[in-house]
Amino acid sequence: MLMDRTLRVFLFFILMGVGSLCLGQTYPAKPVKIIVPSAPGGGSDIIARQLAQSFTKAFGQSFFVENKPGAGNMIGIEAVMHAPPDGYTLLMVPTPLILNPLLMKNVSYDPIKDFSPISLAATAPNIFVVNTNVPAKNLKEWINLAKKDPNKLNYSSAGVGTSPHMSMELFNYLAGIQTTHVPYKGTTPAITDLLSGQVDSMFINPLTAMPYIQSGKLRALAVSGSKRLDLLPNVPTVMESGISNYVSLQWYGLLAPVGTPDNIIQMIQKEMVKALQSKEIKERLLSEGAEPMGSSSEEFRTLIKNDFQKWSDVAKRAKIEPQ
Repeated sequence: MLMDRTLRVFLFFILMGVGSLCLGQTYPAKPVKIIVPSAPGGGSDIIARQLAQSFTKAFGQSFFVENKPGAGNMIGIEAVMHAPPDGYTLLMVPTPLILNPLLMKNVSYDPIKDFSPISLAATAPNIFVVNTNVPAKNLKEWINLAKKDPNKLNYSSAGVGTSPHMSMELFNYLAGIQTTHVPYKGTTPAITDLLSGQVDSMFINPLTAMPYIQSGKLRALAVSGSKRLDLLPNVPTVMESGISNYVSLQWYGLLAPVGTPDNIIQMIQKEMVKALQSKEIKERLLSEGAEPMGSSSEEFRTLIKNDFQKWSDVAKRAKIEPQ
């Protein structure tokens, strides 16, 4: 009898242990929040919502998007940094994750130390456009004009340190030219003055640029990525136009607070790569001028480190002081 009782107790504790282990490995056990640090409708938001739908189907648990815009993406980024590292708060963020610490004072997060990368979601180039009053029909002609009269030509951007601004600073450095930066508070006023001829040029994302290029209101001279856009097959890359080693891409990626268990990171990464290979998401992103990627966590970590160093060097050369 005593042996039976001892055996039953022993088996009970074994089963309890197994049950606890299984429970600890069950993820997700409740809804998962993906924070987007910008307003609805932008690139980060579009990608996050596509992935949330795929994750919900794959995991059988709700994944939902919460927009936290403001302060150059920093409100949403910091919210994730301070969230529990349990896999239930994720961050879908673009390149400003690494640009903010270079260009703004009092940034409280470290883009490398405070987050666990999950996967690169997509990349998107900028398009270099000029207003139709500019005589340059290609990038070589633009460079010749700029060299003939330094700082006469100018370019607009949505603000100091934005992807279009940094794309132009890198281009100026590699091309050996000087043009004048005209920063605006947002993309809309920057484009408005470009269209009216008050500004000569701009690097701009494909989604915003395409209607103006197709209507003939802006002239596309080059693409900032490593290959041509399917949307603009006749427009060469900056490299094809003679500026070697020039690549400037806006990227979007998914991260978690540092300390999030590796098994959870890998579970999400695996499903994310699957989702980005699906026909529906591929077609949607390509129609927006973005290329779906999907990477390992380590590959994304390496990208963040390399880009942080790259843009740090560009900011120093351009003498951009943190604001």
